[in-house]
Amino acid sequence: MPPAELLSTALDLSNALPKRWLPSTTSRSSPENRAAASSRGTRTNAAANADPELMLPERTSLVIIIVTNVLMQISFFIIVSSSNLYAEHLGGTATFSGVVIGIPTLVSGICLIPLTRLDQGKYTRPLHFACATSILGHILYAVAYKANWLYLILIGRMVSGCSFTFFMYCKRYCSDPRIVGIRRRTTLAGWQVVGQATGFSLGPFVGGLLYKIGFSNEVFNGYTSPAWLMAVVWAVFWAVVYFWFEDVPDSSPSSSEIELPTITSSPVSPSTPGPSGDVTPGSKAPSEINVQITNVETATPPEEPFRMTAPQWGVTATMCWFAMTCFFTLGAWEANIPVFTGAALHFSPFAAGNLIALGGIATFPFLIFNVLFARRYQDRLTLAIGTSVGTAGLFIMLAILKTQTFNYASVLVCWFLVALGFNLASTVTLSLLSKQLPGKWNSRTSLVIQYSNYTGRVTDWDRDCWGCDVLDALEELESQEGIEGLKGYTLRVADVLSD
Repeated sequence: MPPAELLSTALDLSNALPKRWLPSTTSRSSPENRAAASSRGTRTNAAANADPELMLPERTSLVIIIVTNVLMQISFFIIVSSSNLYAEHLGGTATFSGVVIGIPTLVSGICLIPLTRLDQGKYTRPLHFACATSILGHILYAVAYKANWLYLILIGRMVSGCSFTFFMYCKRYCSDPRIVGIRRRTTLAGWQVVGQATGFSLGPFVGGLLYKIGFSNEVFNGYTSPAWLMAVVWAVFWAVVYFWFEDVPDSSPSSSEIELPTITSSPVSPSTPGPSGDVTPGSKAPSEINVQITNVETATPPEEPFRMTAPQWGVTATMCWFAMTCFFTLGAWEANIPVFTGAALHFSPFAAGNLIALGGIATFPFLIFNVLFARRYQDRLTLAIGTSVGTAGLFIMLAILKTQTFNYASVLVCWFLVALGFNLASTVTLSLLSKQLPGKWNSRTSLVIQYSNYTGRVTDWDRDCWGCDVLDALEELESQEGIEGLKGYTLRVADVLSD
C-alpha cells in the first residue's frame, strides 16, 4: 500500500490544475452581498484605525455647510446698508426698516420646530429648503421696487427667514457625534464663526458698494441689486448642493448586534475515510463549504433615560445666556452703525458698510488663530477672553459718547473690539454644551442654542426699531438746531430710549 504522504500529495490538485478549473474557496453569495461585505469591512477597518475623538465629516460636504453659513450671513446683512433708504423710497419709515431687518429671525424661529419633524435626522431636506426659500425671498424683495409696494420687501424678508432655519443645522452638523469627534467640535465651531464674520463683513460692504454704483434701472438698481445678486448666487450654490452634498450615514448598527460566521454545507450522507485513506464519493471537498454571515442579536437590558444633573443644568443655562448675549450685541451694532454714523457723522450707506466691513476684516487673523489652536486650550478660557474683549469695546464706546469725542477711528476701534470679542465667545457655546451632554442629545442642544440666538436677534430687532427712532429724533434735532444742536444728541437719545 502506498504511503499516506503519497496519497495526500496525489489528491492535492491545487498546484497541478489551473486555478480557474478549481472550485471557488470564497462564499457563494451574490455579488451584491460580496460588495456589501467588502464595504462593511472597509468601514470597519477605517473606524478601527481612526481616533473617534478626531473624526471629521466628508470634506466636500463640510465645505458646503460652512459656505451655506456664509451665504446666510451675507443674505441677512447685505440689505442693512440700504434698507432704510429703500423703505423710505417706497413710503416707509426708519422704524419699518428696522422691522424689515429683524423679521427674518422671528419667522425662522416659528418654522424651525416643524422642519425638525421632517428632516429625518439628516440635512439634505433642510438644505434644499433653505436654498429654495432664499432664492424666492430675494426675488420678492427685489421686485418690490418695480411693483412700488412697500410691504413686498417685508414679505420677501419673511420668506428669506425660512431659509435661516439652517443656522441650527449648521451648528448641529458641526457637533453631530455620527461624523464629528469630540475634540473637533470647537475647531468646526471656530470655522463657523469665521464664516459668520465673513458674512457680516462682506454683506454690508457689497450692499453699500452696489448702492453707490446705483445702476439706474427700475429692475436692477442700488436698492434691488443686492437681492438680485444673492438670488443668482443661491441658485448656483443650489446646483452645487444637488450634485456634491453627501448626507450623514444612517445610524450605525447597535452594539448588541454581533456578526458571527456560521459554516453550512449541503446535506450529504456522512462518510469516513476508508482503510486506505480514500474519500468516499458522497463527501464534499473542503473547498466547497459555504460560509455565511449571520447577525445575532444579544439580549441587552433597556437603557435608562438620561437625567441632567444640577451642574449640567447650570452649564446649559450659562451657554444659552452667552449665546443670546453675543447675538444681541453683534446684531444691534450691525443694524445701528448705519443709523448712528449717518446721523452723527453724515455717513452714506457705502461709508457705513465700509466701516462695518473694515472692523470685521480686522478680526480675521484672530479668528483664524483661534481655529488653529482651539484644541490646545479650554473652551471656558476662550469664553472668558471673548466676553472681556467685547465688554471692553462697549465700555469704551460709552465713554466716547459721554465725552462726545467720537469720530471715525474711535467708532471703528470700538466696533472691532465688539466684533472680535463676541464672535470669539460665540464659538464655544454649542461645542462646550455638547461635551457636557450625551451625543444623542445633539439635536436638543443645537435647538436650545439656536433659540437662544433667536432670542438675541428678536430683542435686537426691537433694539433696531429703537435705533431708528433715535435716527428720526436726531434728524429732527439737526433740522431744527443745526450742527451745534446735534452735539447735544446724547440727552435726546436718552429721552427716546426711556420712552
